[in-house]
Amino acid sequence: MFTNCLQQSSCRLTYDNPWLARKPLKHEHKRYKQSLSLWTPERHITGHHSTCWTPSAQHENGHTAQSLDDTPALFPTDPQYRRVLLKISGEALQGGMGFGVDPQILRFVAREVAAVMVQGLQVAIVVGGGNYFRGANAWDGLERATADYIGMLATCMNALSLQAALESAGVETRVQTAIEMREIAEPYIRRRAVRHLEKGRVVIFGGGTGNPFFTTDTAAALRAAEIGADAFFKATKVDGVYDCDPNKHPGAKLHRKLSYNQVTTQDLDVMDQTAITLCKENSIPVVVFNLTTAGNIIKALTGHPGIIGTTVDRNGDSSGGTPDPVGKAFMYDAASL
Repeated sequence: MFTNCLQQSSCRLTYDNPWLARKPLKHEHKRYKQSLSLWTPERHITGHHSTCWTPSAQHENGHTAQSLDDTPALFPTDPQYRRVLLKISGEALQGGMGFGVDPQILRFVAREVAAVMVQGLQVAIVVGGGNYFRGANAWDGLERATADYIGMLATCMNALSLQAALESAGVETRVQTAIEMREIAEPYIRRRAVRHLEKGRVVIFGGGTGNPFFTTDTAAALRAAEIGADAFFKATKVDGVYDCDPNKHPGAKLHRKLSYNQVTTQDLDVMDQTAITLCKENSIPVVVFNLTTAGNIIKALTGHPGIIGTTVDRNGDSSGGTPDPVGKAFMYDAASL
């Protein structure tokens, strides 16, 4: 599992993880977890910018990085999902900066995705571009189709930024774009994307669907259906879907479960109708949760028994909250309090 390599007359160890292509057996999982407690990530050694793995006792400057084995309570013994799609909004990536990408958010997401990969899950990611540009906010004189294409380029910028963060955390990553840009990313090919996932690589889909007038939520639902994802996770700065506006109704309660029909017939603010219809027709459950809460990505993607955000599937509403007087549910941003 660990192979020696020599660089500039210094012995270094690189990490090769064959466990990600399949779920390890119990005795293999135990041995692999034990190995993680002895090896910790170290970055930027001797001018080399890829992540390598060195013994904890020899960690530079005497600092030992936290291993993934330090948080076993976050993981169920039998993960509920095999392959998942994670949709990350552009607004979530900008953090408190107001525009662009917050490096701390990128590193935070990369660490949590790396922890999920250790469990043998196959993870695909779709990123939005709202932190740079939104096609729906086109100004007078800018055609909507052109504005949407600009937004697609924004998603590619986020995809490359997230790829860099994941690879610096030791996660092998591929970016595929719906609009060809071969110098920086692979073109989207479904069978190739599935093969990358089977090999234990994270695949980031950029460029939306490649067509104007479709949101990145629709792109995420489409990719989830194409790769056969077990679930669609929408990670935003929002806690979930509430039964009424919590800013106007102090007793507002968070919906824990909603049905596809409730979302479509009541026009609930979860995602656009095209996206939710795709998920409904392909029986893909949707989970809306708060990206900014530490551990939420790990708990959600591994099927942690704790309830995270709002789940939309074929089951009915189980919020137990007071019905909204106008029959409208709200996506609630915790940061607005």
